[in-house]
Amino acid sequence: MVRTPLTPWERQRGERLGALLREARGGRSMVEVAAAAGVSAETLRKIETGRAPTPAFFTVAALAAVLGVSMDELAAVCARSGDDGQRALTA
Repeated sequence: MVRTPLTPWERQRGERLGALLREARGGRSMVEVAAAAGVSAETLRKIETGRAPTPAFFTVAALAAVLGVSMDELAAVCARSGDDGQRALTA
């Protein structure tokens, strides 16, 4: 099965997610946060840098819980359009 390439908007959405998680992590180490969320530090690094722009829902939910970020906040930040700041509909 061939994966459909991501659109520029989808890549930007992944970068926004990563930036928000990185900011929420603050001074805590990547290893500490990843372990608390039950994911590898490499997975967290890929998400934070935008190299994994479409992480699994439960991975995002676990990271959000550990970082004290609501899923509503994540969705609002990630759904913004890159051009106009308006919220875009997501499927």
